[in-house]
Formats: sequence, C-alpha cells, structure tokens
Amino acid sequence: METPDTALAPIDYRLAFEEAPVGMVLSRHRIIVDCNARLCEMFGATREMLVGQSFRVLYPSVVEFERIGKRMEPILNASGRYADNRMMRRVGGLHGAFAGETFWCHVSGQALNRAAPHEAGIWTFEDLGSRRAAKAELTPREREVAAQLMKGLTSKEIGRALGISHRTVEIHRARLMRKYAAATTAELVQKLIAA
Repeated sequence: METPDTALAPIDYRLAFEEAPVGMVLSRHRIIVDCNARLCEMFGATREMLVGQSFRVLYPSVVEFERIGKRMEPILNASGRYADNRMMRRVGGLHGAFAGETFWCHVSGQALNRAAPHEAGIWTFEDLGSRRAAKAELTPREREVAAQLMKGLTSKEIGRALGISHRTVEIHRARLMRKYAAATTAELVQKLIAA
C-alpha cells in the first residue's frame, strides 16, 4: 500500500531543466530559444542576453561556428545525436572579467527532426575547464585538432574527421605541442584537459 511518504510526486520538468547540473539549451535553427541557469553561469551571461541569440555568440569565431555546424549536420541526419569537445567563449555580462575567455566544453545534442537537424534541438554544455581559461592562444584549426586529440584519435582519423590531410594534422599537433610545451602527444592531451 502506498503512503504519502512513498508516493512519487509528479515531476516538474521545467524545474528539472532549470536545476540541471549541466548547461541546457532548446534551439531552433541554431538560435537559443531557452536556456537554464547553469548555461548562463557557465557563459557569464543573463538569460535575457542569450535567448533569441544565435549560438554564434558562444563560439570563439564565426569560422568555427560555421564549420562545426556543417560537420554536425550529416551526423545528426544519420543518428539524431551529436557530441564533441570544443572551445567555447564566455559572453560576459555577469562576470565582466571573464568576457571573451575561451574554455573547453563538452557539447552534446539531440535533433528533434533528423531530416532537418538544425530545425529544433536539445543541447547540453559541460565546462571541462571549471573556470580555467585555455592558456595558449590557438587558431580555429588548432582548437579543432586539439578537440580530436582529446578523443584519442590518430592523425589519419583526425584528418578524415576534419577533411584535411594527416600531414596537416601533424603540423597542427606539432604547433600545439610547442604552445603547451609538451614532449609527447600523451603529455599534450593531459595539458589540454588540465587547461
């Protein structure tokens, strides 16, 4: 027999969205329709600053916004889901000192319509740097290569994923190793994760 203490109260999904331990966004055509408090905190912005804005405001550059959008589209078409680690940019507003700061972020999402993956989606953002800025200044391509290295991919696998030659990947990896003063790829990955 169910007692008042053991009966489950109905779940308030709005409260679950607002209080989630990761940043959450509802989107339409890569525009932020709604976001939770954790996302605002992570990006140093108010909800009013983000709702109605393109995801572009969260990226270090327009190039990365466009390139990642194109890269995720066929994956969302195929599976309806996408996830990666990437550099994102704090907006500022709440914490002016952090405006423009880049940080590593795990992003995952679900397209509500696989045939039109950017039409509507649910996205989560998790700060991998915990308020530590990426220390080295990286180019957009270096950030993409670094994100793939953090997944443990080889130069050939990274080249296929990014549509570039494995030799180009090796050049970018060598630059990353210099910037992070890493002697090996394993050390570089450790430093990227700790950045």
